[in-house]
Amino acid sequence: MPIYEYLCQDCGAKFEKLVSSASASASVACPTCGKDHASRQLSTFAAHTKSGGGSPMPPMCPSGGVCPTPGACGMN
Repeated sequence: MPIYEYLCQDCGAKFEKLVSSASASASVACPTCGKDHASRQLSTFAAHTKSGGGSPMPPMCPSGGVCPTPGACGMN
């Protein structure tokens, strides 16, 4: 199940909620004020790599694979 980020339109609280795909479009109640006027926000993901001796891994493209032009797209 994915974790979605939400913003409450009533009180402004930001929160995350684990939501099944079947109920992803259902309204979500704010844990702060209890109202169900929360909107799903654009989320990003983080990738962690092991850091050991040796050379660092080259940047990866959002489309997959090694980036041929590191920094050109701003994703380095």
